[in-house]
Amino acid sequence: MSFVNSVLQVAAVVRVSLGSLPERAGTAIVAMLGFAGVVLVFTGMLSIREGFENVVKRNGSPQVAMVIRGGSTSELTSGVSLDNVRVIGQAPGVAADADGPIYSPEVLVVVDAPRISTGKDSNVPFRGVTDRAFLLHDKVRVIEGRMFEPGRGEVMVGRQAAVQYGGLVVGNELRWSGFKWRVVGIFESDGGLEESEIWTDANTLQTAFERGTFFQSVYLKLSSVEAFQEFKDALSTNPQLNVEVKRHDEYLQAQTETLSLFVTVAGGVIALLMGLGAIFGSVNAMYATVSSRSVEIATLRAVGFGQVPVLISVLVESMLLGVAGGIFGGLISRIAFDGFQTSTLNWASFSQVAFQFAVTPALIAEGVFLALVLGALGGFFPAIRAARLPIAAALRGR
Repeated sequence: MSFVNSVLQVAAVVRVSLGSLPERAGTAIVAMLGFAGVVLVFTGMLSIREGFENVVKRNGSPQVAMVIRGGSTSELTSGVSLDNVRVIGQAPGVAADADGPIYSPEVLVVVDAPRISTGKDSNVPFRGVTDRAFLLHDKVRVIEGRMFEPGRGEVMVGRQAAVQYGGLVVGNELRWSGFKWRVVGIFESDGGLEESEIWTDANTLQTAFERGTFFQSVYLKLSSVEAFQEFKDALSTNPQLNVEVKRHDEYLQAQTETLSLFVTVAGGVIALLMGLGAIFGSVNAMYATVSSRSVEIATLRAVGFGQVPVLISVLVESMLLGVAGGIFGGLISRIAFDGFQTSTLNWASFSQVAFQFAVTPALIAEGVFLALVLGALGGFFPAIRAARLPIAAALRGR
């Protein structure tokens, strides 16, 4: 048999198979729902990872460097003295403007605030910044109220923090570490990590939390992306300093790794278990399909159609049911989860990060591909059975 004839036979048998699909709607729908359930859970779980990574990495820049104490795993466990800050700020490779080098030493602590959804206290990052910080965190802008004034115990609150936690509204007064703090503004940052934080001036925060002249980190704008290595080498070879130098975007990437790994593994395990169930459901559905089409398949074989076209037709039907179920599950996931507002613990800083689930087109495509693979696995053995079906016995209805 020529290749062209083989292709024509496959097309003809697939057309016949799909044409009789409405007669087997019940078993087809059961198989589709099984695949849809797998994709729904798979995309729902991984949308947590996507949303968290979107928030954490959104505003990272390769032209912004970040310096923390050597051996520290995050800002929260770091400490950089004022003397070291001055040395760091004068290092080669740092951009400058009319007011001098562009850098900002920052203080980071964690405070308690009640979550609106549960009423229970959660850890919220409380950051002290200098006026130069807004040249580095350049997406930050006030959307309600005004900027805080240094030395007056005033704070402004990230938009996501204001949504997630009680009391963080303009005009309200809060008490942390024995100090009274007044909320004077709400800010946003293009949906970035800063929106989960509370900001005030660094010196006031140092005084309130007895940090002396120590900061947790120093942010610096580089003169160019390529200047990073020069800057890093200058600090690494300075015997006065014991620091780690990172690009801001690389630091943020590292912050997502623990949660991303956990969600990916958990989502994969759950999808695997559900996928096994979907495969068994597909196997049963396709065996039932082969049984109901036995006379039809035998007739096709009797008039000259080969085993391979029959096998392929059953596989194609199972895979199409997988794709259809995957698309349905992906759309339901998009409707149910995309944009869902929540917060989770950033295990690198032990503080809460507010974010939205993100069911992206790429994630749905991954889910549909998973359903396609499951459909192929579920249709494999029924397809072999269909191809080997005894012609005479099938025609007699046995």
